[in-house]
Amino acid sequence: MTAILELRGVSKNFPTHRAVDNLSLEIPRGAFFSLLGPSGCGKTTTLRMVAGFESPTSGEILLNGARIDHLPPYRRSVNTVFQNYALFPHLTVRGNVEFGKPKKSIDHVLEQVHLTGKESRRPHELSGGERQRVALARALVMEPDVLLLDEPLSALDPLLRKEVRAELKELQRRVGVTFLFVTHDQEEALELSDQIAVMNQGVIEQIGTPQEIYQRPKTKFVASFLGAMNWINGAGIRPECLRIAPEGLRAVVTNSAFLGSFVHIQARLENGEQVRAQVAPDQILKPGETVFLSWDERDEKRF
Repeated sequence: MTAILELRGVSKNFPTHRAVDNLSLEIPRGAFFSLLGPSGCGKTTTLRMVAGFESPTSGEILLNGARIDHLPPYRRSVNTVFQNYALFPHLTVRGNVEFGKPKKSIDHVLEQVHLTGKESRRPHELSGGERQRVALARALVMEPDVLLLDEPLSALDPLLRKEVRAELKELQRRVGVTFLFVTHDQEEALELSDQIAVMNQGVIEQIGTPQEIYQRPKTKFVASFLGAMNWINGAGIRPECLRIAPEGLRAVVTNSAFLGSFVHIQARLENGEQVRAQVAPDQILKPGETVFLSWDERDEKRF
């Protein structure tokens, strides 16, 4: 799959720090690509450089093989969906989507985002998920080559976020536009992405599919950031890889929570360290019980 967007050795310096440090990546055409990392890792600064709201200190940004880092935002074939959606409160759904110079049929795009019949409503008359769809429609109607999404689900409550995730992925597949998605939410990135770039302190630690990043992390940071991780004798072991066994590492249960499909166990090792395990729902253990933990050596992550 050919790259639609490339960043080559891109850095961004601010007076107090370097936000992005010699970052290079290629984003395939038609992909749902996520930049994932903690606050301050440089992911939003990277997105803003692609959008044209920030200029790189060094490096090149190419769209469809042509450099765009010298172009103003309005001359780049990219559109941004912001955290707060930036809708005009006095305009209707149709008015918000029409803002600018639409290149596609507004009715077609409204149908794509399931807003047909709500064209005359104003933002305050819509749910959080519907407001997000208006913002998406306003961006998609411009037919961008790449749609940039800056933490677009962060304003939604947790239950609605899960519903909208599925909608967002389905929409991206349906319209076929390349999405560059910024998030600090690991579960969100794993569920939505074709590929993920994990960022830390301005650099990319690893790029890969959700499965590769989670199952075969290349650094200790990636292993710890992508899901829960126990560190036992220098090896990283996921909670779902620990099991209760007749013999193994002795531990005392400190907490046990039934979560439907599994039981979440917290236990204290003899050296005082805490570990977490996910065990079968019929293994109800009480605080104070002694257990033995074992795991398959193939599940160990060592760095």
